[in-house]
Amino acid sequence: MAKVKAMAPAQTTGRRGRLLFAMDATMSRAPTWDMALALQSEMFQAVKEIGSLEVQLMYFRGAGEARASKWVTNADALTSLMRQVSCHGGYTQIGKVLTHARRESEKAKIGALVYVGDAVEEPIDDLAGRAGELALLGVPAFMFQEGHDENAARAFAEIARLTKGAHCRFGPGSAAELRELLKAVAVYAAGGEKALDALLAKPGGAGARRLLRQMRR
Repeated sequence: MAKVKAMAPAQTTGRRGRLLFAMDATMSRAPTWDMALALQSEMFQAVKEIGSLEVQLMYFRGAGEARASKWVTNADALTSLMRQVSCHGGYTQIGKVLTHARRESEKAKIGALVYVGDAVEEPIDDLAGRAGELALLGVPAFMFQEGHDENAARAFAEIARLTKGAHCRFGPGSAAELRELLKAVAVYAAGGEKALDALLAKPGGAGARRLLRQMRR
C-alpha cells in the first residue's frame, strides 16, 4: 500500500470519471482468490484502454484493517498492488466501504463504486442506511457477489437497488460474463449512461445490457 500512497495522485480536471474499486480480502475468499484477482486485473486493463478514468483501490481484512490508495490513472500500478494483497481472517467491513465512498464523492464526484465480496456479517439495515447516503450523491454501487450466500445476496441487492446500481453473481464458470460486466462498469464510470448505451452495439455489449436493465428498473 505504501507504493501506491507514494504515487502522484491523478489530476482532477472535471473531465475524468472516477471509479472506486473495493474488495473483501477476508479468509473466506482465499480458495478462489487467484481467480478473482485475475478477473479484477482485467477490469483495470479495461480502465487502461478507456484512459479517461481515475481509480482508487480499497480493501479490508483482518481485525479492522481497511486501506485505500490514492486516486491514480496508472492501472498497471493498481493491478500490481492488488496482486500483493493476501487474505486474512476477519469480519466484513462493507459499512466502511460505503462511508468512504460517500466521503470521497463529497470531495469530488465518483462515477461508480464497484465492490467484490462473498459475505455480509453486518446488519443489513445499517448498510442500507449508508447506501442511502451514497444514493443522495448519485453514486451507483455495483455489487459483485462471489458464491451463493443468500444473506449476502439480499444485502448486495438492496444496496444496488437503493443506489440505482446493479447486483451480479460470479463464480469459476462465469469469467467471460464478469469480464464484460466489469468493463461495462468502467465505461459507465468514465462516460455515464450514454457511454454505456454506445457499448451495446460493440463486442462485449451483453454486460452493458445487463447493467442497464438493472439500473433502469
